Amino acid sequence: MKINKRQEKASKAGFSLAELMVVILIIGLLSTLVVPRVMDSFRDAKWGKVRADLGNIAGALNQFAMFNGGEFPNSLELLVQNDDNGKRYLNVTIVPKDPWDNEYVYNPPEGINEFEVICYGKDGVPGGEGDDRDLTHQDVANGVK
Repeated sequence: MKINKRQEKASKAGFSLAELMVVILIIGLLSTLVVPRVMDSFRDAKWGKVRADLGNIAGALNQFAMFNGGEFPNSLELLVQNDDNGKRYLNVTIVPKDPWDNEYVYNPPEGINEFEVICYGKDGVPGGEGDDRDLTHQDVANGVK
């Protein structure tokens, strides 16, 4: 029986089952090391956006009060609209939402209390831990992470 060179090369082509299993094992090990770090990075990026948004909104509220005789707006919507002088306090067209698509909560100042801007975290309700924790603009100003 005569085997030509083309049939001989075809029989040697491809990977063995053992080689494929080793590659799959290596990919599995790498993914167990890499995926958690990537997920942590995504979580940290979301909280970084929250901190930046809270700082920007608080700064815009203070600027609004400076230009309006110490009066704060009743809603965050006024920060994204041009005032009588054409000034917009937040340089966006809509009030930003947190990374989980929840609105930031704004409590205007009452009496001697200061205003409050709050992110209720992933769950969007007060209280919680981890990604569900609350973060205020005061927390950001004080360096709370």
